[in-house]
Amino acid sequence: MKLINKILDKSSEPWYAWVVFLMTVCESIFLFIPPEVFMTPAIVANKKRAFSITAAAAIGSIVGGAIAYIIGYWLYDIIGTWLISVFADPQIFPNPSDHAAVQSVIDSLLNKWGIWMIAITAVTPIPYKVLAICLGLCHYPILLFLGVSAIFRTGRFAIIGFLLWRFQRQANDIVKKYSWQLTIGAIIFALMGVMIIALV
Repeated sequence: MKLINKILDKSSEPWYAWVVFLMTVCESIFLFIPPEVFMTPAIVANKKRAFSITAAAAIGSIVGGAIAYIIGYWLYDIIGTWLISVFADPQIFPNPSDHAAVQSVIDSLLNKWGIWMIAITAVTPIPYKVLAICLGLCHYPILLFLGVSAIFRTGRFAIIGFLLWRFQRQANDIVKKYSWQLTIGAIIFALMGVMIIALV
């Protein structure tokens, strides 16, 4: 948490958009902190940066999603199984190293939800990285995955960016007063995704 606070303290720096990009890439692969945690301080401090910060999060998300997909496609046994065991519900994926079992779960979810499964993970606390890795393992069409991801992940960050831009003054007061609580709340919100996926 000290590292996160140090990162957030640099939110007024011109290069901070690159931090948002990098952290969003990491969130799409292995990090458990929502990108909004890193977006908020920069936009609250200077609403003129809303577009660049939102764009950085959106692009970082797609790059990270592509990397997670590639991990599932080519590096599943080396990295993917570990990431699935860490971020996925063990009741859903009791044995991540069993390719057939993982593919069966994903096929079931896709048969039930179709491409909306990608949209759901893009905008909710359900771990997006888990689906990205699994879709890579299943050789799901990457352009379809990235296309749907781009629409809904960008939409998610655009809404947050707009609200922070529109209500900058109010947001500034809230962030200054409750910054630590908001960070913890965001992490808890992300952790809820692991439980939610069990109900999907």
